[in-house]
Amino acid sequence: MQMGVSSIQMLSVLLVCVASTKQTEGSYALKMWSKGDHAFREQLALMYKEIEALRHDQSLMKQKQEDMTQAVMHCTQMQADTYKEVNVTSLEKGSTSMLYSFSQEEEGDVNDEGLNPCYSYKSLNQDWRATNYSTRQVSCDRNVKWNGWYRLFYRGKSIQMPELCVKRERCGTHAPLWLVGGHPRKRDGIVTRKICGHWNNNCCAFQSPPIQVKACQGNYYVYKFVQPLACHLAYCADVNTLVCGKCKKNEICTSKDKIRWFCKKTKRRVKAKVHFFAAYPGSLSGKVNQIRYSKVYVNVGGAFNRLTGVFTAPVKGIYQFFFSTQAARTGRKTDLWLVVNGYWVSVSHTHVSVSNTVGALSTYMTTLRKGALVYVTHNCGNSYANSASNTIVFGGSLLLAQT
Repeated sequence: MQMGVSSIQMLSVLLVCVASTKQTEGSYALKMWSKGDHAFREQLALMYKEIEALRHDQSLMKQKQEDMTQAVMHCTQMQADTYKEVNVTSLEKGSTSMLYSFSQEEEGDVNDEGLNPCYSYKSLNQDWRATNYSTRQVSCDRNVKWNGWYRLFYRGKSIQMPELCVKRERCGTHAPLWLVGGHPRKRDGIVTRKICGHWNNNCCAFQSPPIQVKACQGNYYVYKFVQPLACHLAYCADVNTLVCGKCKKNEICTSKDKIRWFCKKTKRRVKAKVHFFAAYPGSLSGKVNQIRYSKVYVNVGGAFNRLTGVFTAPVKGIYQFFFSTQAARTGRKTDLWLVVNGYWVSVSHTHVSVSNTVGALSTYMTTLRKGALVYVTHNCGNSYANSASNTIVFGGSLLLAQT
């Protein structure tokens, strides 16, 4: 069937009416045509049904999208609640506590979960814990569910517990808690420290359960806080230690009176390698004041003089020496002495009781200052050696350099 211009215009009007009308009745749209035009009416009805189907599908898709949005929001809220419950300790108003977990780049003690507390802790950033904060709203750490390790902050800056008695009514509580015994060094690992609370002019009127402490790279500490036995007690943060957060990598934070803290450069450990080994390629007889070990096999650091047979300590440190001899002929004895700065300190003694040869090796360890002189004296007897035997020898090494 061919459609005229008037029919097309009428269809356009009908479509506009159908598309723009919110509640459209099928009977109203069909009444605009003559009853004899059944075929076109059926096509129009099919078109109308398709439009309604599309509207229905669009409505379903919109509803599904809203349901998915609600589900995502609900899931996100649950994850946030779970994270807050597990990793954030709920403390009093104005507090923050976040979990920090980093890769363990530093070897050291680990906690119960196999993590280094220096890289897996919760921050405790509460101004009222500061030693310069007087009591306004009295706080009590017995009401806190402590879990794991914590690092103290004051207004976002690293801080540590006081090591001296704190005045009462400070740190936002009645009896402030302070650390007894001082903070550990990094090499000490995880240590246990006593905690005391000041009250009635008694710095340790309250003996709170001990806590664990660990020193970390970067001049900060982490604490494994526990619930005090009573209220109102709270852990303090010493504002005098704020300077420690400014110390450089080659500095440590220290204090002579535990009140005035400052950054101090660490003493550089001298890395010196000193080793020598020398031999006398012949025999000795009688008294030889200073053996000249001319055959030098090792002289790392150049501290041994082959012309004089004297070793000069290049640095202060702990040294170990050894020296030996070999004697022959029945009834003979031989004594070699190690001499340090003119003092005879160790002997290598042989005594031949039968027809044989006897060798003796002695060792000696001591602390020397830079410039100390060490050599060997042949005091008496006969010592046997040749260019290949290496029976009359002298050697030593620097074990630990000191500053």
